[in-house]
Amino acid sequence: MAGFLAAFCHNQRMAARSKFGKDTGLQVRMVFTMFLLGLVYVVLVGALIAAGTAAVTIAIIAGLLLLIQLFASDKIALATLGARQVSVDEAPQLHAIIERLCVQADLPKPKVYVMNTQMPNAFAMGRSPKSASVCATTGLLRMLDPHELEAVLGHEVTHIVNRDVMVMTLASFFATLAAMVAQFALFFGGGFGGGYGRNREQEAGIAMVMLVSILVYAISFLLLRALSRYREFAADRGSAVLTGRPSALASALIKVTGTIERIPSQDMRRAEGMSAFFIVPARAKKSLMNIFSDHPPLEKRLQALSRLEAQLQGTSS
Repeated sequence: MAGFLAAFCHNQRMAARSKFGKDTGLQVRMVFTMFLLGLVYVVLVGALIAAGTAAVTIAIIAGLLLLIQLFASDKIALATLGARQVSVDEAPQLHAIIERLCVQADLPKPKVYVMNTQMPNAFAMGRSPKSASVCATTGLLRMLDPHELEAVLGHEVTHIVNRDVMVMTLASFFATLAAMVAQFALFFGGGFGGGYGRNREQEAGIAMVMLVSILVYAISFLLLRALSRYREFAADRGSAVLTGRPSALASALIKVTGTIERIPSQDMRRAEGMSAFFIVPARAKKSLMNIFSDHPPLEKRLQALSRLEAQLQGTSS
């Protein structure tokens, strides 16, 4: 009887793994988010043109920023965080786990990085599976047991499978550009309409650009937060299916969150700008601003993982 139950549970896990792939719900949300962001971006460009800014100038600046965002943002982020690419000899266990997960997920192996910090965390970067990177901190490697580490890395590999890192990178471009335009209009308004000699119509145009830029930034911010929260749930599900151990990920999330809350704030500042890409936000302390968090609450993630554990064990219909 015990053998039958073990075989049944194994088959349940294998069946779940065979269904592993891109999250349809996430794909729909990513397309919808990019569509809405595209619309508000068109409105921003229209406002700039209406205010007298040269369309060619807008296109060149926006194009250059987009290229930097797509092809260099991951390298800039890794360098800023002080992450270092490691070889198999330097981190054999880390490489072995990532390689095993990529075989199961049918992915090319990403570059492997380690970030030297006591903050336990991990993240994935890259515009495509072929250019992806996975980074774990030394604090994470010291803290977690092998099953927990595999679950965390399974979460990051799922981000690569879903390509949500690329969508988050593109989506954040709109917010970045809108913020830059608003600052330019505020401090260098003369560039939009002739400097000190501008008339009321030109001043109204600058005010319109500032208003539209602020609205575009606000809309982009909210859409990014909503997409970011869902992509974390999707990556948790992917890790649970890929490893067959939702409880291991739950245990890792509890450990990581509890430790981050005790890390001095000055040690967290370097990572705050990348908070949306970490498995646990770099600002884990509870506050009223958590309603705008780029991650779902830990309690909800644990509840979802508990349901997945029951499903994989065949105890839930």
